[in-house]
Amino acid sequence: MSTTTIAAAIKGGEWLIKEGAPHDTFTPEQFNEEQRMVKEMCASFLETEVLPIVARLDKMEPGLMPALMDKAGELGLLGTSAPEALGGLGKDFITSTLVNEALGGGHSFSVAVAAHTGIGTLPILYFGTETQKEKYIPKLASGEWKGAYGLTEPNSGSDALSAKTTARLSEDGKHYILNGQKCWITNGGFADIYTVFAKIDGKEFTGFIVERGMEGFTQGQEEHKMGIKGSSTVQLYFQDCIVPVENVLGEIGKGHVIAFNILNIGRLKLAAAALGGSKRTLNLALEYALTREQFKQPIINFGAIQHKLAEMVTRIWVLESALYRTSKWIDDKEHELLAAGKPFNEALLGAAEEYAIECAMLKVDGSEVLDLLVDEGVQIFGGNGFSDEYEISRAYRDSRINRIYEGTNEINRLLTVDMVLKRAMKGRLDLMGPAMAVQKELMSIPDFGSGEDMPFASEFKAIANFKKAILMTAGAAVQKLMMKIEHEQEILMNIADMAIQTFNAESALLRTARLVEEKGEAAAQLELDMMRIYLYDAADRINKFGKDAINAFADGDEHRFMLLGLKRFTKVEPFNSKEARRRIAATLRSNGKYPL
Repeated sequence: MSTTTIAAAIKGGEWLIKEGAPHDTFTPEQFNEEQRMVKEMCASFLETEVLPIVARLDKMEPGLMPALMDKAGELGLLGTSAPEALGGLGKDFITSTLVNEALGGGHSFSVAVAAHTGIGTLPILYFGTETQKEKYIPKLASGEWKGAYGLTEPNSGSDALSAKTTARLSEDGKHYILNGQKCWITNGGFADIYTVFAKIDGKEFTGFIVERGMEGFTQGQEEHKMGIKGSSTVQLYFQDCIVPVENVLGEIGKGHVIAFNILNIGRLKLAAAALGGSKRTLNLALEYALTREQFKQPIINFGAIQHKLAEMVTRIWVLESALYRTSKWIDDKEHELLAAGKPFNEALLGAAEEYAIECAMLKVDGSEVLDLLVDEGVQIFGGNGFSDEYEISRAYRDSRINRIYEGTNEINRLLTVDMVLKRAMKGRLDLMGPAMAVQKELMSIPDFGSGEDMPFASEFKAIANFKKAILMTAGAAVQKLMMKIEHEQEILMNIADMAIQTFNAESALLRTARLVEEKGEAAAQLELDMMRIYLYDAADRINKFGKDAINAFADGDEHRFMLLGLKRFTKVEPFNSKEARRRIAATLRSNGKYPL
């Protein structure tokens, strides 16, 4: 697989002002043979080792989860991202993302593995000294040691920098003395290594590597949770905890750099895990719809069930399109930075930071797609879906946490717009020219030409107009509200939702157009239907989000003018989505599982 494409030149957020090209867009159809084998290995591990004992995991059988992680470690599944020199597999970013997806249907196991390989390992891998990496990474990559991450406190959740845990240098200068408390620590009950954040002398927010057994370090009892019951979640207590000075992680006072950079990767990987969970949920619902009979026929024969299943698979496929489009951008940027002489850690972190906007959007969409899937899955199961005897009830409970951790979805929506605006102000993203062009276009006579001389002309025009709707709404809001806009969270979230819908729709269109280029329309009928359903519905959703935003800050002639512009920018061709959904349902019926 090539590691350099024209698409790599697209900066984070720049898709908003530039057109994408199908042949520059990476799609899951381009996974290489090794990536497909890794995915199959993960799927096999899930089916043979995890799912048969998931009920036992939920009962927190002592030692069961660590033993399962040991088995995953033996297969190399815990060291995908780590360099070979440090005991890992040294795989590319797309492959490591694929592992997260393929293991994403494993309920609590997926959470434990994601925490270990992500926030449990990456802070040391990317910010540790050579000595720290040589000491910890090989054992974390093999699973001999398990990792966890201590950031959240009882009174500091989204506002992580308000943490109260403190550190002070001992009189002999050899240790830091930590005092404080951390909560909601995934893997905390059995982890060996913890990345913990504290303020030195109550001021300098800094990361520390804390080992199980260090003097003054204890943990609380396991939390009883609504979902992901099999994952270990405890509080950590530090009472004059003695941590050697050589265990300071990164630079003193720069703990926020670790915390926030790791979150960029974590958000995308959460979307990948949610994608895997969504695919498993679809398969459960589909299997039930094929076998459950009412009125002397399988319930999949009914239009209401077909509508649900078609919507479920469409949302999965669109998320998948956006996820791997972004993953390839990050992978390309990492190789670009490596070629420019950046060290391993700075290359991936720099690449993830470049696409932090897209990572935040994916986190929101991934978690909400999974929530839609499990909710509709329970509905398809009916009364049986409310019974613990069926896996769908576990999937429903386990899904809910995803909209909370790795930054709540509200925070990620706000971050999406905040990052775009800050990059524009710093000159990283040229929004002024395109925004002014939209204003000028609104003053002109509309061009209703179809441009039917190119494939998917109306669809590409719709995407371009969606972007104009965002630029118009966001530009007017910033101009009207100025510095007050940061306090108008409802408007910012409306704009973020417009962006998420547009990015998803464009990703789906580019994937479909590439498939049609390569295989022809007949072979891509399923993808054509899913893309058009999503785009058709996205137009209405973007219109609604835009109207809510405009109604909140505009009035008089400006208000009427902008609503007319929004209507113009969200107009799409009529489309019989009912028949498209029925065709999709027919494909699902014949395949019996997620068809791609």
